[in-house]
Amino acid sequence: MRGRFAPSPSGRMHLGNVYSALLSYLSAKKQGGEWILRIEDLDRQRCKKEYSAQLLDDLLWLGLKWDNFSPEKGGLAPEFFQSNRDSFYISAFNSLCEKGLVYDCFCRRADLLSASAPHASDGSPIYSGKCKSLSENERNLLLKTRSPAKRLMVEDKSISFIDGHFGAQKSNLPRDVGDFIIRRSDGNFAYQLAVVVDDALMGVSEIVRGRDLLSSVGAQLYLYGKLSLIPPDSFPEFYHLPLLLSCDGRRLSKRDKDIDMGFLRDNFSAVDLIGKILFLSGCIEKEEKISLEEAVGEFDWKKVKKEDIFVA
Repeated sequence: MRGRFAPSPSGRMHLGNVYSALLSYLSAKKQGGEWILRIEDLDRQRCKKEYSAQLLDDLLWLGLKWDNFSPEKGGLAPEFFQSNRDSFYISAFNSLCEKGLVYDCFCRRADLLSASAPHASDGSPIYSGKCKSLSENERNLLLKTRSPAKRLMVEDKSISFIDGHFGAQKSNLPRDVGDFIIRRSDGNFAYQLAVVVDDALMGVSEIVRGRDLLSSVGAQLYLYGKLSLIPPDSFPEFYHLPLLLSCDGRRLSKRDKDIDMGFLRDNFSAVDLIGKILFLSGCIEKEEKISLEEAVGEFDWKKVKKEDIFVA
């Protein structure tokens, strides 16, 4: 069994990121499994090396040591940074192109968002398929003015799966997903393609993350099927967490500096913070100091809340 934490180093981690990291770690260790770290730095403009270094330090301060820890490589080997994994994405992309599933898209706004995880609260609309119906002449004219992104065509079908925490789910691909970008117009690969390729090749069997990414599962399962990197009975299991929200109902965000690790480390010890997160999640009845080893014993998916959690 192998779980993972795959943060984006676009700023200092906040309480919501640490909450996801801790619960994904506890779930893996409760099962006697491994927990690996991968840095999702596809967006070269927003993701900085200093943020990655700070992220590793913050996790180790909390006691969350990943099983792919590499002391001689500064804590994490280069192959666990998405910015170093283009060769794997190129192979997967070419495979999809050879199957006739990819087309040029000249629409711009969605292209800018595609390097990051598509959080439901970001309000990205389902793509209309506009560029799929372009004539050859229209396409050639557009190619003279801009470089296209690459979209994956989805089939007219539904995908059903069981979320380990929220139960039975069903995603209709045209209605709920739409044709989605797998490579940006600047040549960088999009989140949806990279995350599927990496989780498959890294042997990830359990994915724990916020419920705002629940809507991504349909697209990712569709990609797993089309890429054939692993057999269907080896597709990872998904567990989605209720979100931590600010008192005004916003999802915690790095952009808003919501309770980031600088503040948390100045005001809490590691055992204080572990206890706080376990209490917020519903795994313990009162907020108290708790060691990481004790937290593994206390963790139980049946105790984890399903409704979103407001952080005072």
